[in-house]
Amino acid sequence: MRSKIGLLLLGAVLLLLTACGAPSKEDVVKKLSGKWNDSNGYDLQATMEIKTGEEPRVYDVTVWHTKPDFYKVDVSQKEKDESQMIVRNEEGVFVVTPSLNKTYKFQSDWPAQNSQAYLISTLSDDIKADKKSTMTEKDKTYVFETATRNNHKAVLPTQQIHIDKKTLLPTHVSLLDENKEEKIRVTFKKITLGVKRKAEDYKVETENMDHEKKEEKPKDKKAELETFYPTATFEGVALLSEEPVATETGTRLFLSYGGAGKEFVVVQEPAAPVDSQVAVSIEGDPVDLGFAVAALSGNTIRWEQDGIAFYVASESLSKGELIQVAGSMQPDVVK
Repeated sequence: MRSKIGLLLLGAVLLLLTACGAPSKEDVVKKLSGKWNDSNGYDLQATMEIKTGEEPRVYDVTVWHTKPDFYKVDVSQKEKDESQMIVRNEEGVFVVTPSLNKTYKFQSDWPAQNSQAYLISTLSDDIKADKKSTMTEKDKTYVFETATRNNHKAVLPTQQIHIDKKTLLPTHVSLLDENKEEKIRVTFKKITLGVKRKAEDYKVETENMDHEKKEEKPKDKKAELETFYPTATFEGVALLSEEPVATETGTRLFLSYGGAGKEFVVVQEPAAPVDSQVAVSIEGDPVDLGFAVAALSGNTIRWEQDGIAFYVASESLSKGELIQVAGSMQPDVVK
């Protein structure tokens, strides 16, 4: 009898020790949140792979953040020599497109209500905000699965945040569609915590834009550009008409879609570079499409990419569906 009691006590002790050695989700959240948020700021470098089109697109991402509200995000694609930058400084939120020599100023609280997978400070907020989030342990990582809190959440509702156990820093983030298929992956190459930059570092530098613009080859405003079509599909919706209209800068093309109670229009035309460095105020919230930053306002979304200005409007699509259409535009693909 004594031996049985001893074995039971030993088993209870081992069970207790095992339980003590496995940190709870709450313990890990508290540690990583403190580490990510308590520092003065951070610098990071990452790559972002977008798999929503026919061919994956890979972008380099550089982020600077200084507490409380200064951000600089530079997204570039080497193959096309294209880049776009989001800056939040004491004057507001700016989107800078060097190739077009354009700067837009948004009246927005970005990124407070628009979490991004490459902003580690908002990732910790995502974990804490989702009371149903889960944590699983692997050999060297913790994997949190949470709801997304950005403008893509209608089509990419879930994200998996992979965190190194030793450093408590994220290694990569996967954004998943409703079928749990990975559509966007952000892989962190280098994260440096505790970096505090001066306010001047977040100034929108027009001199650099001028320099980059001079190095680019001049574009023919009258050149006919290839047509882009949305690859996002809605059941019962089809292309109804394609109407080109001649303008001073080339051709403005109207694509009308309809069916099943969903109607929308896609407008595209050559984007005209401007000489002025004065920031143009624009209504709406900035939406990161990966390849470009769009302005979402009411029932419209607009952006520029590959030298083309795009505009999508609809009275029947939700904001999430407008973003879905914008993020799926591909050249010469009719769906």
